[in-house]
Amino acid sequence: MRIALLYPPPWKIPASGEAPERNGDGPPADYRDGDLDADFHQTPYGLFSLGAQAMRAGHAVKIFNLSAFSWRETERVVRALDADLFGLSCWTANRRGVALVCDLIKRVHPGAHVVVGGPHATPLAKEMLEHYSSIDTVVVGEGDATFLELIERLEARAETTGLAGTLYRGEGGVLRGPERPSVPDIDALACPHDYFSTHIVMTSRGCPWQCTFCGAETTWGRGFRGQSVPYVLDSLEQALARLPVKMIQIKDDTFTTNKKRVVEICRGIRERKLSFFWSCDTRVDVLSDELLREMRLAGCQRLSLGVESGSAKILKEINKKITVDKIVQSTELAKKWGVQVRYYMMLGNRGETRETFHETLAFLERAKPHQYLFSCLSIYPGTLDFDDAEKSWLDREVYFAEDFQELKTPFDATPEDTALMSDWFAKNKGLKDAYRPNSEECRAILERLGDYHAAHVDLAEAYCREGHMDLAEPHVRRALELGYPAPGLAHNTLACIAASRGDLAGAEAELRLALRKDPQHWVVAKNAERFHAFLRSGQAGTGALPSLTVGHDFQLFERTVQPTLPGPLPEDFADWTSVTSGGVRPSPRLPELAWKKDERVRLNVLTV
Repeated sequence: MRIALLYPPPWKIPASGEAPERNGDGPPADYRDGDLDADFHQTPYGLFSLGAQAMRAGHAVKIFNLSAFSWRETERVVRALDADLFGLSCWTANRRGVALVCDLIKRVHPGAHVVVGGPHATPLAKEMLEHYSSIDTVVVGEGDATFLELIERLEARAETTGLAGTLYRGEGGVLRGPERPSVPDIDALACPHDYFSTHIVMTSRGCPWQCTFCGAETTWGRGFRGQSVPYVLDSLEQALARLPVKMIQIKDDTFTTNKKRVVEICRGIRERKLSFFWSCDTRVDVLSDELLREMRLAGCQRLSLGVESGSAKILKEINKKITVDKIVQSTELAKKWGVQVRYYMMLGNRGETRETFHETLAFLERAKPHQYLFSCLSIYPGTLDFDDAEKSWLDREVYFAEDFQELKTPFDATPEDTALMSDWFAKNKGLKDAYRPNSEECRAILERLGDYHAAHVDLAEAYCREGHMDLAEPHVRRALELGYPAPGLAHNTLACIAASRGDLAGAEAELRLALRKDPQHWVVAKNAERFHAFLRSGQAGTGALPSLTVGHDFQLFERTVQPTLPGPLPEDFADWTSVTSGGVRPSPRLPELAWKKDERVRLNVLTV
């Protein structure tokens, strides 16, 4: 069976030079470039999982990321695709685009079956079928097994109604099939990294906690299911074999839920000699001293912690089940081993006032994470916030009648406090740096870890910031001897050291090495651009030197190549005989690098 899995645009994006549509199908009236953070543009991992299941079962699968495609180009792609089954991933931000693409599919491929799933479709499945006649089936919750059974029924030309885990139309309106239990052994699922190249890896499903703003339970069911340690290690090995830069972003809801399992994964990484850097998302109450040491030695560079607030009152209101003291304690533990700490913070949660807001700002001064990032509360269907808001002030029809990107609104703050927070957020949005260890602190971390390559580079960068280039150089060279997984960053630092000494030829040689080893790292690419501009300027013979940046932040350029990001398609994208183990052959054309930094991720820049 020919299966096209689509990640639609958020609305009808105008082509270059076109005016946006103002009939409800175009962008919101208040939309500004950058409102869609680049997380939105990453193909959802769930689509890769569905594609892997279908490909292992012998089907022809193409995955297309259309999230940044103009509507004109979206129409061209959909018209050209002659698929038997179209599957679309629906999130709150692209819900209108999903409806528009479904209508388009039914107009140009009336015999194709259209199925929709995802975190927005699951809680609003009934309403989606009532509003959008072009959708045949909505898959709710975990879709792997349901999707395979739907394919089997379509192949057999059997009825698709009554399928467990779906909603569909029947006599009397929208009907719901039997509940489908969660996959008990997720090791039985095909691994997406056997078929697709992506820096994102997921090793578990579900979260035992129930924060009011999160819909993980609606999607995955209650509780936590982790892949076995051997399965995880095999997945990491497969992912690394496909990646040009050895950095991975583990995007489990709470990676360290089972601390013993993570310790075993970390030790397995070292036993298999898998050399790479990684980050993960987790909570402050599932960390320990032993765990953090093992994670760092296995390549963990950054922890992203869902902190949300520095007010004990707000933490209680949102069911966070952590304390302010525990946040600070876990942050200090991570710093002890040199793991960077990023806080995800929120404004506008239930109970938020100007007093709790100021408590949060004071808390950040005390806790001093390496970085923090604020977002405004979004009311997502499938969350406790949505359920409680619906009891008093929210009508779910707004998700169908209005054109907002996401429903960003304080839960119950006064207009005055909302104005205060909105004004502060407008001036302070984006990723903020709050803490950088000095050379003394980095030297202590190196002593704790032993002769560890990444700790040498941390110390070298601290020395460079303090102007001690001669002290930095031996640590960079030692890191390279030890097999530093990002050698381009090490050579970039050596280029900076050479430039500081007036050694233009040495700086150029090291920067060329850096570009050859790791061309996608942000700091390497930025320095290369500066160096080339310097050479073009004719200043090379004047004794002047280019200004180069030392850094090894967990950030790199990810080329906008399908199907991971919405890059250009090859001319034969609709030819089913050209399907390969990624669903779409990568285009030989690479877009220009966008030299624009973002707080988390840009379309072309992946902070992993």
